[in-house]
Amino acid sequence: MSKTVKTTTKAREKADIIIVNAEELITLAGGGEKPRVGKQMLELGIIRNGGLAVKDGRIVAIGKTSEVTKVFKAETMISASGKIVLPGFVDPHTHLVFAGSRENEFQMRVEGASYMEILNAGGGILKTVRETRKASIEKLVEFCLKTLDVMLEHGTTTVEAKSGYGLTTKDELKILDVIKRLNQLHCVDVIPTFLGAHAIPPEYKGNPQGYVNLIVEEMITKVVDRRLAEFCDVFCEKGVFSLEQSRHILITGKKYGLKAKLHADEMGMLGGAELAAEIGVTSADHLLFSSDAGIKAMADKGVVAVLLPAAAFSLMMGRYADARKMIEFGVPIALGTDFNPSCWVENQQLVIAFACHSMKLTPAEAITATTLNAAYAIGRAHEVGSLEIGKKADIIILDVPNHKFLGYRFGVNLVDKVIKNGRLVVDKEASGTEAANFVSKEL
Repeated sequence: MSKTVKTTTKAREKADIIIVNAEELITLAGGGEKPRVGKQMLELGIIRNGGLAVKDGRIVAIGKTSEVTKVFKAETMISASGKIVLPGFVDPHTHLVFAGSRENEFQMRVEGASYMEILNAGGGILKTVRETRKASIEKLVEFCLKTLDVMLEHGTTTVEAKSGYGLTTKDELKILDVIKRLNQLHCVDVIPTFLGAHAIPPEYKGNPQGYVNLIVEEMITKVVDRRLAEFCDVFCEKGVFSLEQSRHILITGKKYGLKAKLHADEMGMLGGAELAAEIGVTSADHLLFSSDAGIKAMADKGVVAVLLPAAAFSLMMGRYADARKMIEFGVPIALGTDFNPSCWVENQQLVIAFACHSMKLTPAEAITATTLNAAYAIGRAHEVGSLEIGKKADIIILDVPNHKFLGYRFGVNLVDKVIKNGRLVVDKEASGTEAANFVSKEL
């Protein structure tokens, strides 16, 4: 039975791992049942000279080092002296499964081409769709395992992953099957989202409603029958899926038990934020052009805004979501990488830097946005996102003296150690650490 640090006992209990002497133990504890908003995002729950104990994959004690070691002992003692300890990063928005690359389009963007110009010319998403359709499940799994290794090395322990590069029933199911297999093979937890409404495929050019009908009449039912996704998402944008089409798809998904997400207002002000609030989605993502009315409606409904500054950076848009206004209005903010072939970044530490430099989040706000609020954005805050007794022992140790170094020092990996499900899976101080050590749920 788990003991709090206040428990007194003569014989110390045995734990699997004890972390001691953290310069800052960032718990984000005591957040209640809702994501943090406004000034709450500054409340990191820091314990100085902190310690915690892990047993059977869960946190069983947390507090001052002297309090924890009074109750628990362990053969594996990890010193975090001069370092900070915090929850593993949660990445609430990725397009993890794809084949091929789009470096030529990167050059086109440098030369001035817009995202929608590239898409309308058959590039962008549609190029990746062609490559992903041709790829076998085995090749996709092999690629994604390597990607998850990199994410884990940079401190991400839970990842949302969308389909969307198949755009046929067969290929969307294939991508979701890959995600299911990744969950069996890799220690990182991967949360599946169905994004059949990512683009209009070539087969339905000139007949977008026909493709919407395919999604709502066939794809969603098969995804649900095979239990391959938790969320349903739509790329709601002018020239892609309209407000009415997006509403139809998401309401159908909810009817079949899929929670809703929405790509909203990335390229222009379409009313995606308002739609997100109307439907009651779990999160609305991007939001670069959202109206004040839409932002206020999201705040009223408690919709999490997943902001993706690396995507805006990679698309060279010269514009970022107005995070400060959203915080002022009371919208809970989360941050994600938007990992995909046009935004090839696996590192939430870099996203924190973008958020601080380009959206003026403070380091504390950005940490909240990549841990606890990100966990709420994918329905996992009961398990991860904060360091509290009973939660999963997904913990990272960063080799910096305080949390303000996040965003301040960037371009290098600050991770010293990663504990996933109570096991040490990344250790920069150990020699001969192999990526193969990462790929097992049994770790």
